[in-house]
Amino acid sequence: MSTLNNQINQEQFTPTQRTSIKRVSQRGHYERQLIYEILDEGLICHVGFVVDNQPFVIPTAYGRVEDKLYIHGSPASRMLRSLLTGIEVCVTVTLLDGLVLARSAFHHSMNYRSVVIFGTASFVQDADEKLEALRAFTEHIVPERWAEVRPPNRQELQGTLVLSLPITEASAKVRTGPPLDDEEDYSLPVWAGVLPLQVIAGDAICASQQRFAIADPRLHTGITQPHYIQNYTRLPVESE
Repeated sequence: MSTLNNQINQEQFTPTQRTSIKRVSQRGHYERQLIYEILDEGLICHVGFVVDNQPFVIPTAYGRVEDKLYIHGSPASRMLRSLLTGIEVCVTVTLLDGLVLARSAFHHSMNYRSVVIFGTASFVQDADEKLEALRAFTEHIVPERWAEVRPPNRQELQGTLVLSLPITEASAKVRTGPPLDDEEDYSLPVWAGVLPLQVIAGDAICASQQRFAIADPRLHTGITQPHYIQNYTRLPVESE
């Protein structure tokens, strides 16, 4: 029985008071593979911490190596210097997958995948682990890049502070699918569905305009897609 419990613990994180999903609990997930997949797909994490009763949330790049999340920066960074004192930290990563357009304003939502990690970061002193963390940062941005670029020199290594956060207390929250309207609203003659969103590299932006919104499966026949959905874009507006 203990062997089976160990296998289960390896496959998923045990929910804690901090990581248990309470609001819409059915969207909560604790599977290790899913959490790692979200972390590996994301590019930016937000690091939350409190110093002298003042909360801070700082966006930063990160890298993952197995069950550790690494963040780095200048030794002068207030965030890194604060985390070195051993204070508790909360790290979040969110992937936005789509805008969920319901028939009522109240039920508009978003499809997303998110991860929350709690813990205490520690200073990476071992030279090999520090170099591996910096490799992970680079590979996380663009895979196979580390083999081509010049590795950090001694001065750059000395001028970079790397912290390690063990991924031991974590959970994911995921929303997928069409809008969930009140039953009486499904008869309203209003277009409803999901407008997919994704991060796309520059040369693919034009192709992205060919994507189509996904109509709600319960949309009544004859309701056409409105112009603000057909022409929707996240591209910056060009000045004249």
